[in-house]
Amino acid sequence: MKFFIDTANLAQIKEAQNMGVLDGVTTNPSLMAKEGIKGQDNILKHYVDICNIVTGDVSAEVIATDYEGIVREGETLVELHPQIVVKVPMIADGIKAIKYFTEKGIKTNCTLVFSAGQALLAAKAGATYVSPFIGRLDDVSTDGLSLIEDIRLIYDNYGYETQILAASVRHPMHIIECAKIGADVVTCPLNVIASLMKHPLTDNGLAQFLADAKK
Repeated sequence: MKFFIDTANLAQIKEAQNMGVLDGVTTNPSLMAKEGIKGQDNILKHYVDICNIVTGDVSAEVIATDYEGIVREGETLVELHPQIVVKVPMIADGIKAIKYFTEKGIKTNCTLVFSAGQALLAAKAGATYVSPFIGRLDDVSTDGLSLIEDIRLIYDNYGYETQILAASVRHPMHIIECAKIGADVVTCPLNVIASLMKHPLTDNGLAQFLADAKK
């Protein structure tokens, strides 16, 4: 399973990269705004800064919701760096744009996916990644992990190469369950990834080892 970090914070991206477990980054306009990055030129430069830290794919989201606008923004984004993946919303014009990008050899991430049907359309259009938002489904009393299971089954049935990128991952058990189901990627904040290291028996055992070493 690949680990992506969902942020625009360069310090956190560097920390995750230094941990040796980072495979890529996802970000969006909301995360950019959270870091105080404003203005198109500054946003584009920030994407390049992120690409210069990591070695994997970096999803950069378009703002446009019409076909021509999505294509125009996407082509601008991919010119920034070879690691850029164009993040496109799950809408009719988004699917059309994903098909266009696929035919041009441009990687895409179909975002805001909440059903197996949406994931099937994204795969048929040739999306590199599909991003089901499992945490947001949990928020409305729907089992987000069941959606991952359904998408995995459908993709395996027909040999789709689109990677399942589990998004809106809120806690470490989301990661573990996604790994058991067969999600290809999870994207989440750094603290969720780091929490996988924590266990009280590890802490207690280390404390005992150190105490014994002092004797």
